[in-house]
Amino acid sequence: NEKLSVSDGKHMGFAWGPGDILVYETLYKASGMCSSLIHEVRKDEDIYSPILRKLFNESHHIFVGLQTIREDLPSKSKKPQFVSISKNYRSVIRACMEELQQAAGTSIFPVLSQVSILLAIELIWNLCEVLFIDAAPAGSLLLHLLDWVRLHKAEVDEKAREVLQSESPAEHRGYWDVPGGTQTLTEFDVKWRHWHEEVDRCLQDNSFASNQHLELICKILLGDEDSLLECKNLLSTWYHFLVTRLLFSHPTVKPTELHYYAQSCMTMFLDSRSVPEPLDSILLAAFEFDIHQVIKDCSIALNNWWFVAHLTDLLDHCKLLQSHNLHFGSNLREFLLLEYASGLFTHHSLWQLAVDYFDHCPEFGRVYLELQIERVPLETERKALKVLRICEQRQMSEQVRSICKIMAMRALRNNRLGSALSWSIRAKDAAFATLISEKFLEDYSARGAFSDLDLIDNLGPSMLLSDRLTFLGKYREFHKLYGEKHFTEAARLLLSLMTAKIAPRSFWMTLLTDALPLLEQKEVIFSVGQTYELMFCLEELTSSLNAAAPGSDPAMQEEDIEVTKVELLRLALARNLAMAIVKEGTVNT
Repeated sequence: NEKLSVSDGKHMGFAWGPGDILVYETLYKASGMCSSLIHEVRKDEDIYSPILRKLFNESHHIFVGLQTIREDLPSKSKKPQFVSISKNYRSVIRACMEELQQAAGTSIFPVLSQVSILLAIELIWNLCEVLFIDAAPAGSLLLHLLDWVRLHKAEVDEKAREVLQSESPAEHRGYWDVPGGTQTLTEFDVKWRHWHEEVDRCLQDNSFASNQHLELICKILLGDEDSLLECKNLLSTWYHFLVTRLLFSHPTVKPTELHYYAQSCMTMFLDSRSVPEPLDSILLAAFEFDIHQVIKDCSIALNNWWFVAHLTDLLDHCKLLQSHNLHFGSNLREFLLLEYASGLFTHHSLWQLAVDYFDHCPEFGRVYLELQIERVPLETERKALKVLRICEQRQMSEQVRSICKIMAMRALRNNRLGSALSWSIRAKDAAFATLISEKFLEDYSARGAFSDLDLIDNLGPSMLLSDRLTFLGKYREFHKLYGEKHFTEAARLLLSLMTAKIAPRSFWMTLLTDALPLLEQKEVIFSVGQTYELMFCLEELTSSLNAAAPGSDPAMQEEDIEVTKVELLRLALARNLAMAIVKEGTVNT
């Protein structure tokens, strides 16, 4: 948060967010004390456009693939891969652009502005591909630039097809609007120089003086600047003018010479009173081979981080940005990827894409992910499990515990004990697992049966998280053994729960009551020693309750221990002891 002083004693504060900028007005200088008038200055609407979400999804796959290219490969073998990846990015841009154009007029989204932005993005990206990624040399450079202009002047291709499909292409009225060829550089250079001299001689001899149109064509073919500017209406932009001028005056232009021609063409073409548009400045910076200026200007001019993040990442893989680090420790690539990914995290589904971007930011990616993952709203258990899986895969133990605690608390509030216990076990939260185990036992005491049996039956090693959870699991195990008529094992387990002090004292009477059916079996289940231990537990329980009786609630005493039940237990234990003594004595003799 920042504060700026404004007039009449008021102050303005603003908070930068990944998707927007919030501005508020306050009378107070102390932070946090502001009025309720909050104004949204800018919001990145692109992430809310269904069509542009396809751009983000598709480019995510390309980005992840780019990160897998091995660093140890020689540059020559990697360059074709980088060019291919660049073309893949552009194909995704163009596909989205076409879909947006189809949606124009029928969509509720501002598709026309999005189309114009994507057009500019593809224009810049394509030029960067030619100049930086493909690094076209002299000779082929102009051919690439012709393709670049032709791609962004779709009518040229249409006119060329129309001319070539006619019966006599050379006589077609559009023939001179679309000249082209596929010769080698050497052949082209020799023929072009000879042809250029021939045209110049014809012009000097006044061979076409009788026809001003033919004379104008000759001047254009010679690359005469004034003549080209006369046809300004056919050249919609200064960079179209640039490529045309190079085609007719310097077709073997070297990359290092481009900046001179670009600057002069822009100066000549644009009105001296007009200020260049941001797109003009960006393209000029590209022609000047100032990569960092291109990225900087695009960051300012465009309404999202998608373009600069992906282009910078690709340029960085091409080893074109290695010398440029930012003053706060991160490099340019990582800074832009972090900004882009942070924006994605504000969206209900795109946040999952952002995780991979953070993963490939070695310096600050982990910290950003930890901060952002905690802000993802956990509306459903399914979404919570997705977030949890991401955290577990990256050993983010603190975030795992936090998510599990949130979900456990929510489940407990909704009285979903099974879900609450499952989340608390996953969080390895012993205190919370103890609390929920007690709730299970309370629920059992009230209903006489367990809920969520599958969960309790399959606790496994998880039951060791807390004593109360261990007791819950073992007590359920006792009921299963009893139900399957494994009485001896059930009796041994029941007794161990009491003597090992695992069972809470408040639950002893329940356990002793559970022992009654085993004591009343025709067959002796409890041995002499086990019977004595049960009798000791009963006496210990009744004596402790009697000692607490003067200050205790009579209603609670009646609920916890009934005289009749105690007497029944004593009788059953005495009977069992007698039978066990007889049985064991008989066996010994």
